[in-house]
Amino acid sequence: MFIGHFAVGFAAKRAAPRTSLATLMIAAQLVDLVWPAFVLLGIERVRIDPGNTAFTPLDFESYPWTHSLLMVLVWAAAFGLAYRARTGYVRGAWVVAALVFSHWVLDWVTHRPDLQLVPGAGARTGLGLWSSVPATVIVEGALFAAGLGVYLSTTRARNRKGSVGFWAFVATLLLLYAANLSQVPPSATAVAVGGLAAWLFVPWIAWFDRNREPSVAPGEPAAEIAS
Repeated sequence: MFIGHFAVGFAAKRAAPRTSLATLMIAAQLVDLVWPAFVLLGIERVRIDPGNTAFTPLDFESYPWTHSLLMVLVWAAAFGLAYRARTGYVRGAWVVAALVFSHWVLDWVTHRPDLQLVPGAGARTGLGLWSSVPATVIVEGALFAAGLGVYLSTTRARNRKGSVGFWAFVATLLLLYAANLSQVPPSATAVAVGGLAAWLFVPWIAWFDRNREPSVAPGEPAAEIAS
């Protein structure tokens, strides 16, 4: 899943309005942001295998340290505790921890059975939504639209930067999603390098989110925005 992970990051702004959207997005994408480095270091493995599923040509041979259920829970706890220690925002800590865990849930829905429960265990799981391109696009597209709807009902642009920056980001995500539907990566290294490039989204997200403010009914106090 790709834009679906961004969808839950957008929607989480309502649950933790004081948390920067950039932080929420890092949480929702955390294991995918770490995974490329593990691939480049040889700790985890992926190979190009056209036809592996209808939706993606990637065969995730081994990624227990980022994508097994147990390790995702560890990543979630670590990220939530680190956020709590840095900001003191308890609700935000619970939300970012839940976002990290949500990544495994959404991957479990989309992946074929390649997700381990614990590192080293033979059993693998996955519901295999990726076996159907139309079903994947419909489910992920609906999730993305819902996430955007929640974010737009929770925040409003305070200036042009908050509007143009937001919509340009949404358009970029959709273009990348469409491009990935028709392209086969040249190598696993290219996949990993492209995955690391996703970190470039973080300052962009932080920028447009700083130029937006909470949408509140008349007479309601606006929530304080934190990092």
